[in-house]
Amino acid sequence: MAETLFDKIINREIQADIVYEDDQCLAFKDINPQAPVHFLVIPKKRIATINDIEPEDRELVGHLFLVAAKVAQEMGFSEKGYRTVMNCNDDGGQSVYHIHLHVLAGKPLGWPPYTDRPKQV
Repeated sequence: MAETLFDKIINREIQADIVYEDDQCLAFKDINPQAPVHFLVIPKKRIATINDIEPEDRELVGHLFLVAAKVAQEMGFSEKGYRTVMNCNDDGGQSVYHIHLHVLAGKPLGWPPYTDRPKQV
């Protein structure tokens, strides 16, 4: 598999505004935020899509959510609320093929959480 943007962030080849790191994952602010608070939690192990998660990855994927909750608590928005989103493949809005959990907060978030986007040809 070709190296992704997230691999380059993990390897410190590209700078990111990191908000959390441990031996399993990294969390950093999204460069195109969709809410006042918007960061991504990514595993250091590359898994291309949700469809590629294997049974042995269950603890790693669960860890991403634990980190999201920990950072939400540390940043002070856990009680007001936040949204987590993980996109899968093109129609699901995935643009980097390395699973990542979006964490959005800092304002009331509407529903439905999507907008139609034109299909790229």
